[in-house]
Amino acid sequence: MDLRHLRCFVAVAEELHFGRAAERLHLSQPPVSLAIKELEGELGVTLFERTSRRIALTRVGEEMLQDARAALASSEALKRRARDTAEGQVGALTVGFISLAAYAFLPPSLRRFTEDYPRVKVALQEGTTDRILEDLQQGRLDLGFGFLTPEQPEALARQTVLREPLVVALPAHHRLASRKSIDITELAEEHFLGFERYYGPLMFDAIVATCMRHGFSPRLFPARQMHTIVSLVAGGIGVALVPASVMALRREGVVYRPMLGEKTFVETCAFWRRDDRSPLLQAFMAYLPH
Repeated sequence: MDLRHLRCFVAVAEELHFGRAAERLHLSQPPVSLAIKELEGELGVTLFERTSRRIALTRVGEEMLQDARAALASSEALKRRARDTAEGQVGALTVGFISLAAYAFLPPSLRRFTEDYPRVKVALQEGTTDRILEDLQQGRLDLGFGFLTPEQPEALARQTVLREPLVVALPAHHRLASRKSIDITELAEEHFLGFERYYGPLMFDAIVATCMRHGFSPRLFPARQMHTIVSLVAGGIGVALVPASVMALRREGVVYRPMLGEKTFVETCAFWRRDDRSPLLQAFMAYLPH
């Protein structure tokens, strides 16, 4: 039994006429008649009562008609799913991200993607850049967003999705909070909150290099997450140099100011496995900033 037999059977059962069934299937009548004969022979039952004037379904044929319709519908659904999967229309995507991505490009990109691909399941996992790169290599993530790193694994590819300047985050009650811009040399004696180099080497280097260009080495108080850094600033523990998109966090007790005469930029990148040719991954990438 094959799908051709079932299509012929359903067409004849619904038309109760071999000629009309053949027209519906865009076939001549003999192949349709042969398909019914082969199906009856394979099943060992009579599906139609035939007379010179009419044909009718037997009781067995009536019962089989429902099953045949279900089998054909299931076959069509299977083909649609296979086609949609190949085109990136269905499936699952696991995305790792640093908190900075959630303050900037990730929400609008994700919203547009899910609107256009409603049958794709997207799972999100927040983490640090080092962990995201490790999870990508181990296959636990399909796509990751993290800071540009000088130690990118060879197995991973990357694309810059955000390049932005650093700004100064100050406690709202800080002596310089009323300034429109901050001369960073006036922060030489402050504690600087920031990433340990292991978790964000280029971010760490950008902060240190900025301070060194202004004649001092920052006294660093390390933290692992951007929202933690901002919360500690709000608590008066110190100051921080943070990417401009962090201003969207709007944490009470913190003010953000540009640096006077200084533009230090940091990059956030999309990372993925070089050998991953998933249409779903490529579809998601099209929604990212370029």
